[in-house]
Amino acid sequence: MSRRNHFHDEMRWRAVGMLQAGARQSAVARELNVHRSVIHRLWIHYQRDQNASRRRGSRRRRITTTADDRYLSECARRRRTLTERQLASQLSTAVGRPIFRQTLSRRLHEGGLLTRRPVVCVPLSPAHVKARLHWAINISVRLQSSRAMHSLRKSLDLTYRTIPEGQ
Repeated sequence: MSRRNHFHDEMRWRAVGMLQAGARQSAVARELNVHRSVIHRLWIHYQRDQNASRRRGSRRRRITTTADDRYLSECARRRRTLTERQLASQLSTAVGRPIFRQTLSRRLHEGGLLTRRPVVCVPLSPAHVKARLHWAINISVRLQSSRAMHSLRKSLDLTYRTIPEGQ
C-alpha cells in the first residue's frame, strides 16, 4: 500500500526559488525527487496567489474579501430598506465583479445581519378594503362599549366598594 506524503512548505519555497532563478520545471522536479506535474501545479499556484504554502481545506475560494464583507455590512446597516438584490448590485458595482444574492445573504448572516425580503402582496379589491374597514370599526366600537359597560358595572356593584364598619 502506497503512502502519500505532502510536499512540505520548505521544499515548496525551495522549488519556487529555483524556478524564479530560471531553472526548468523538469530539472527542479528531478532535483527534489517529485513528479513534474507537482512542480507545475506549484508554479501555477504561486503565480496566481503569490504564495507557495499548502492550501488549507478543500472548499471553494471566497468571492468576497474581508474588506468587501465590512463594506457590505456597513451598507446594510446604513440603508436598512435595501433588498438583497439591491445590495448585491451595489456591491458588484463597487467591487467590479458579480456577487450573487445568496453569497451576500450568507455574508450578512455571518455578521449577524439579515437582509430585507420584499413581500409580494396581492392588492385588495375595493370591496375587500371596505369590508376590512367595516370590520375594524365594529371591533373598536365593541371594545369601547365593553370597557364602558365594565367600568359602569364596577361603579354600581357594591362588592367593589368598601363600606366602613359600623355605618
